[in-house]
Amino acid sequence: MIAILGAGAMGRLWAASLPAHETAFVPRPGQTNTAPVHFHFQEVDGQSRQVTASWLNAADTPALALVTTKAGDTLDAMEHLTNWLPASTPIVLFQNGLGSQQAVAERWADRPVLAATTTEGANRPTPDQVVHAGAGETWIGPLTDSADQKLYAVVARLSVSGLSIRPEQDILGRLWKKLVINAGINPFTALLDCPNGDMLSTDLYLSHIESLCTEIANLMNAVGRGPADPEKLRENIEAVARSTARNTSSMRSDVLSGKQTEIDYINGYLVRLGQSLGIATPVNQMLTEQVQQLSSGEQE
Repeated sequence: MIAILGAGAMGRLWAASLPAHETAFVPRPGQTNTAPVHFHFQEVDGQSRQVTASWLNAADTPALALVTTKAGDTLDAMEHLTNWLPASTPIVLFQNGLGSQQAVAERWADRPVLAATTTEGANRPTPDQVVHAGAGETWIGPLTDSADQKLYAVVARLSVSGLSIRPEQDILGRLWKKLVINAGINPFTALLDCPNGDMLSTDLYLSHIESLCTEIANLMNAVGRGPADPEKLRENIEAVARSTARNTSSMRSDVLSGKQTEIDYINGYLVRLGQSLGIATPVNQMLTEQVQQLSSGEQE
């Protein structure tokens, strides 16, 4: 049994992709409604099917747990999960940005904790609908010592989904690559309320992207994730923005639906890292503050 904690778009993508009899959502503390979850799932090729997912019950002992909650909810989710999950069960974290993964690995250093980064596109336009908007790749790697020996078994178990799953020993390197893309796309599209591709010609983006990439490169070089070149970082950001030109970023989607964004674990993480290293990050700070104001309804 594979337990999935977090029934949002990513959690439902995995529930729809893995064999139904092998997966179950984890009820949140105090949750009483354990009726099966029914949702409409649209495949990448446009075909649709109905999916029914069950809830984990007390008699189940999962062989694997996937945590697909928002980054800011991860520590609380882990507290709930580790209260009953066997200490030997591998846990895979599917959070955007950086910061939450390291916090979990430090707090539960004795458990097999792994992190995943994915380019699979999934969104939830309505509560009972999930769209697999784009096929991608998922990389999984160990965050704790005991996770090393579990890595290939976890990859094999998740590969039955039909999604592209690959092992990655340097998972933090992969997470950094995705962080750069998220930091260069998400806040701009949220503030401009536009699809990814549309931001590229705006004054907001054009006036700040060079300085943003310089800040990120300085941080990456300082923490041993370099050599990082600002111009190359910008090229990577813009290549992804063009290839996903009509897509809505997760941050823009969160703002539109009135949900808390993950800005604190994307550009906000870079601000905190800069403060700890004595490296100035004014553009990251500006973007973080403006998105925070936007999501709290304070933006003019």
